[in-house]
Formats: sequence, C-alpha cells, structure tokens
Amino acid sequence: MERRLFVAAASALIVAAVLYSAWITGQFTTPAVDRTDGYVSELAARDQPWTRLFRVSDVLSGLACLAAVATLPRVAREWAGWLALAAFGLLTVVSGLVPLDCAVLSDPACRGETVSHRLHMVAGALATTAVLTAMAVLSARWRSWVSWLFTGLNVGATGLMLAALAAGRLAGVAHRIQLTMVAVWVVYVALRLLVHDDDEAPCGPPHVLDQGAGPGVLITAGLGGAWFHWDAVAAGLAACHRVVRFDRPGLGLSPPATDRPTLYGEVARLAALAPAQPSQVTLVAHGLSCWHAEAFARLHPLCVAKLVLVDPSPTPVRRPLALAAVLGAWLPALGGTWGANVLARLTGPPAHRLVTGMGDPFGVYRMGKVPAAVAGEWLARRDMAADLRDIRAGHPFPDIPVTVLGAGGRDARRQSLAARLDAKLVLLPRSGHQVELDDPGAIVDAV
Repeated sequence: MERRLFVAAASALIVAAVLYSAWITGQFTTPAVDRTDGYVSELAARDQPWTRLFRVSDVLSGLACLAAVATLPRVAREWAGWLALAAFGLLTVVSGLVPLDCAVLSDPACRGETVSHRLHMVAGALATTAVLTAMAVLSARWRSWVSWLFTGLNVGATGLMLAALAAGRLAGVAHRIQLTMVAVWVVYVALRLLVHDDDEAPCGPPHVLDQGAGPGVLITAGLGGAWFHWDAVAAGLAACHRVVRFDRPGLGLSPPATDRPTLYGEVARLAALAPAQPSQVTLVAHGLSCWHAEAFARLHPLCVAKLVLVDPSPTPVRRPLALAAVLGAWLPALGGTWGANVLARLTGPPAHRLVTGMGDPFGVYRMGKVPAAVAGEWLARRDMAADLRDIRAGHPFPDIPVTVLGAGGRDARRQSLAARLDAKLVLLPRSGHQVELDDPGAIVDAV
C-alpha cells in the first residue's frame, strides 16, 4: 500500500506541473498580454478574456500539489522540504483566488493599487520563496547532484527575473523561464517518487508494560485507548498482582499494523501476552476489546481465570461492508502520510482531552498512526462482531467468574450480555465510559 501512495503522490505532482504550465496556451489565446515584458499571471487578470480558465488552472495546480504532499508517506528529516512545497501549493491556490485586477506590465493604464492586486503580488513572491526553499532542503536531504542542478537552475531563473524587473525589460521572458523551471523540477520530484526504493519496515512488537508480581492480570484498552490511561488501575493491582498492559498496533507507542485488525488476530495477541499454562490470567477488557476478551475465553478456556468486562460495547448485528474492508486495508499506510500526521497534530490532543478529560503526556495522539488505527478498528467492528457470533455458536463459554462493569444507568444490552455469560453486573451510575479514569477503584475491586 505504501508503494501505491508514492505512485499517487507522484501522479498528483505531474498533474500539478501540467496545470501550472497552462499559461503556455495563453500565449495564443490572450495576445493583449505582452510575451516579452508582461507577467504570466497577467493572463489571469480580471480584465482578460480567459481569466477563469487560468485562475482555475492555478487553483487546481495548487490543490494537486497539496494532495501530493498529504498522501506522501512520511520520511524522517524531510518535513521542512515537504512543508515548504505544501506552502507553495497553498500560495498558488491563493494566487488563483486573488488574481491581478489588470495586466500591470502590458497595459499602461493599469495602476495596480488595489488590495487584491497587492495580495496577489505578495502571494506570488512568497510562493517563489517557498518552492526555492523546498528545492534547497530536499536537495540537501537527498544528496543528489541532479536535484542540486535543478535547484541551481531555478535560483538562476529567479535571479534573472529580479534583474529583468530592475532593468524594466524582458520581465515576461524571465518569468516564463522561471515558471518553466519550477514545473520541470516538480516533474523531477514526481519521477524520483516513482522510482523510490520501497523499503517498508516490518511491523515490530507491540508496546508492553509489565509491573508487579503475583497472579497475572492482562489489561486490554478500548477503542483508541493507550496504556497510560490505566496507570491508576495498574497501581492499585501491582502490589499483589503481575499487571501487563499493552498497546494494540498503531495505538499508544506500538508501531502501526501492516494489515486491518481482525478478531482472531486480537485473540492471538492476547494468547501471546498471557502467561504460559498452567498459569491462568485475569483478563480486564474495556469497550470494544471486550469482544476480544470473550473470544479469547471461548477459544482458550484453560488460560483464563476470570473476566472483568468494563463497559462493554454492544455487538452490531448488521452485515460486514466490503467497502470497510477496502478502506481498512489502506488505513495503516495512510496513517504514515504527512497529511495524517499534520491532522493528528492539530486535532489529536484536543480530541483526546475532550474524550478523556486529561492531557497527552507522551505525545501519543499527535501521531498520524493513531487516528488511522482508531478508524481501522471502528471499520472492522462488523467483521469482528460476525466472527464473535460464529465463535459463540461453536465454542461454549467456560465456567469462570465474570464481572460486567456498566457505566451510567441500566442498559438492556449489558444485562443481556451479563445473562449470556452468567456474569455479575455492577452498575457505576457516576462514571462515564472511561471507567479506568473515572472510577479505577471499581476495576481494582472487580479483579
């Protein structure tokens, strides 16, 4: 999947370069703009006949550039270069949305004194600065003489443009050379991405925290949860228990998965973390992971001493969606893109605080892999529920004690689950869904 993202980003850059070069047709459609002394952006001036065509081309070119950077897998120590290229795309969009009022160099009557005119000029200057910065930073990172050659040619074209403006002659020729060199460099970057050597690292082991000694307690968090949410519960149990916490792939400090989550995969993960037989483990599960815990108990009855199901999520009865499987297969790769990481930095910490009421001391929710993992688990719910129904039909529940902790008031679905598992139902009317944060003592008492 990561390879396909490189291809998608390269394709978007080629589209951006083609649209960025739409001015070439303007040499024939807009003869009023001086080819020798007039800006290329004068083709999109408000008083020109084909202004909408060239403005739309600029906007779409900038958006394609932004899309390319957003879908590109994140590479260490290249963030400054891609950020500069994204800024270039954004400023190109601004230039298209706020065009010149008139052909300032081609039309002697054009004064160019309006705010939109000046804003366009500022956006153009900043766009040139941004793309030159991207060239220099990425060339230094890639250590490629070809990249440095294109960078030098672009710097030279920009210098030629400045000299032409100072001399008052040949500004149009210099501007056309400059834009051509930028488009050629963008195509070069696209070709470099197409031949990128895909060295996708295999998924490493999950992040596991093991503390205390005594009977084993294995804690599996709910949807989007991390190990540190359970600090208070672990502290209350570690005095006389061996407490094992872990982060599922993509969550917390665990590396992202290489495939979409499945119920059998999560059962296998619990089996790997549980103590070896004849020792048995008390399994504490929250929310969605209660399905994993029940399936584990049914498939590995000799490994479980007790289940504590914390505010379990109801199992949906709808059929699995084929589209969810397709999206879920893409999400692990998408979580490693620049776009996902920027989105996580902007929205992850406030969303985490809104849901849990606590901060993010380890910066976990600033990583793009986390929202991708959460979305992947959410999309896999129907498949997991279908697998759980099959397991229930083929494997009886073992004769072990079960406690169901229900947040809030009475709920018919929790009562039905408790009756199915012959469990003790304990209601926590003052607690929200995050019981491990709101009432950790209740979980400790249940264990």
